[in-house]
Amino acid sequence: MPAGEQVEREATVADLKALAHPVRWRILRLCLDEALTNQQLATHLGLSPATTLRHVRALLKADFLAAEPVRSGAKGALERPYRATGRQWGLAVADLADPELAQRLDLAVLAAHRDELLAAGPDSGRDLTRGVLRLGPAAQAELSKRLKDLLAEFADRDEPDGEPLSYVWSLVARPPQGP
Repeated sequence: MPAGEQVEREATVADLKALAHPVRWRILRLCLDEALTNQQLATHLGLSPATTLRHVRALLKADFLAAEPVRSGAKGALERPYRATGRQWGLAVADLADPELAQRLDLAVLAAHRDELLAAGPDSGRDLTRGVLRLGPAAQAELSKRLKDLLAEFADRDEPDGEPLSYVWSLVARPPQGP
């Protein structure tokens, strides 16, 4: 679901726990455009079906995945496909009693993006920018809002013939420099 269609809402601790693993972000990305079964997900991810099912169940419980009706598979066996609900878009992480959990979420997103970059191959990169800034709270808020608005504008375009792309936007406080 395009980012522009989602209203930002505060993430709960349960949301963060469900999303604090990179495999779960990859499952959500895989189930975004088409419904996939646990076996299909396991094959895509190179994981055992039992491991994949544990992650699928965590995402189902938190309503980030939805089960679709049971269908007949290629060999006639019944199978249940899953589709991402889009509930993960627009989550805001404010001051929590457990900042380590919020950091685990950030690291899971970055790890999932890295895994997808590796899986897509050496020709998959389209653009990369990394830099450093020194901004006060008001300027940080303005930067975040303007980038979110810009990304929402492009997400709303959702060109059917366009190339599927992934992006990560992260603003992180730099560690203090030593003496």
